[in-house]
Amino acid sequence: MPARSASHRLRIGRWAEPNRIYLLTANTLEREPVFRDYGLGRIVIHQFRAIEKCGIADSLAFVVMPDHFHWLIQLHRGSLGQLMCQVKSLSVRGVNEKSGRTGSLWQQGYHDRALRREENLVKLARYVVANPLRAGLVKRFGDYPLWDAIWV
Repeated sequence: MPARSASHRLRIGRWAEPNRIYLLTANTLEREPVFRDYGLGRIVIHQFRAIEKCGIADSLAFVVMPDHFHWLIQLHRGSLGQLMCQVKSLSVRGVNEKSGRTGSLWQQGYHDRALRREENLVKLARYVVANPLRAGLVKRFGDYPLWDAIWV
């Protein structure tokens, strides 16, 4: 099935609830490892911070991996679609400008998972930020530069 159809199906039934916690994931186009360049990864983090400053969502934990990101948020207003559109469009503009790239950076769509109230957020945040360790990118937890969590 074409990626476009799969992307469309991801949006069916998607609903965002204010003050709900979500785990969001987005992949680079063709899983290109763009963010091996940590400076380019900082551009994505800057967009996460901008969302927070606008009061749209609070960042609870995130990691920007070479070809994707995981972002644990508490949504305050707007929709997940609007939030992700803003992060992806502004980050592609910044990445392309800084790197001399052109065109798309992100795969269409994104994955979201609404968390249940009883889920252990600290455990999930630690799982998110430990991605570079599990992927073999670093030997020690704190050695990877593109992550943050309010609990760690």
